[in-house]
Amino acid sequence: MAGPRVEVDGSIMEGGGQILRVSTALSCLLGLPLRVQKIRAGRSTPGLRPQHLSGLEMIRDLCDGQLEGAEIGSTEITFTPEKIKGGIHTADTKTAGSVCLLMQVSMPCVLFAASPSELHLKGGTNAEMAPQNDYTVMVFKPIVEKFGFIFNCDIKTRGYYPKGGGEVIVRMSPVKQLNPINLTDRGCVTNVYGRAFVAGVLPFKGAKDMAAAAVRCIRKEIRDLYVNIQPVQEPKDQAFGNGNGIIIIAETSTGCLFAGSSLGKRGVNADKVGIEAAEMLLANLRHGGTVDEYLQDQLIVFMALANGVSRIKTGPVTLHTQTAIHFAEQIAKAKFIVKKSEDEEDAAKDTYIIECQGIGMTNPNL
Repeated sequence: MAGPRVEVDGSIMEGGGQILRVSTALSCLLGLPLRVQKIRAGRSTPGLRPQHLSGLEMIRDLCDGQLEGAEIGSTEITFTPEKIKGGIHTADTKTAGSVCLLMQVSMPCVLFAASPSELHLKGGTNAEMAPQNDYTVMVFKPIVEKFGFIFNCDIKTRGYYPKGGGEVIVRMSPVKQLNPINLTDRGCVTNVYGRAFVAGVLPFKGAKDMAAAAVRCIRKEIRDLYVNIQPVQEPKDQAFGNGNGIIIIAETSTGCLFAGSSLGKRGVNADKVGIEAAEMLLANLRHGGTVDEYLQDQLIVFMALANGVSRIKTGPVTLHTQTAIHFAEQIAKAKFIVKKSEDEEDAAKDTYIIECQGIGMTNPNL
């Protein structure tokens, strides 16, 4: 089973937790022993942080593998995977570390498990520097399910920075193979909606102000659509700690989804939070791609595993996406081609096609 170890340099390109997530997920899926060195070498606090550690431990538990060097601050780990199994698995960052990043690393693996899985993920549901859980449910889920699987994501408790304390339960069944996707037709925007929320002791007026400021900002560019952003007061029993934020989604005639989101911070007025999210959404709509900048890199691993050629159209290719492609090529031997879009309407824009010949991974258990 175990061949020579795949050697990964954790300091190149994105140089952070993403390299760990992509390489350990692929190592687990393909049964390849792995060593990652120089983990987060260039970061202000190098080595593993709690959220990276909980992700690694989860992957180890998913496949009864061996994991060495896995402690806070460690800059080198070795991982020897075994057979992926289903069942109930728990990961707890014990911080506001993002549950969505835990989902990113575990989801491809449990698709190729022997039986259905239930993942209990604890930490921050709406955390800085990571997708908000609303994004995962409203954007990531409907698009990633085009690969031919379904998952259920149940937000039990929301958890905010700095305490975390949120919990999400993800349920999914394994598949035999993944279908390739072709997301190259943007269509036109048909619907804009979202939610602005406050939790804990923060006044409801903040949610209304965020929503109103976002709507005003979007109206300047998208005049003919009704923009429906719901202000929400999170119920006390479903939110841990205080937090506020907003997510806005634009849906197109071909089923593409784009988002802009922002989290409130102490001393930042609500209008500013709403405007930041609206501007992010508008920027993602200007480039002519079919996915926003945050979905781009999250699709790469699935494209690499799919059976056939996948294509997505994107705006500028992010460093996270380049990193995911690099390791999908190195470890899974998938073949990617990134080229400028040749469509007439994209001529003046920074638009690219990412094409992947997937490896056609099959589930040995089904």
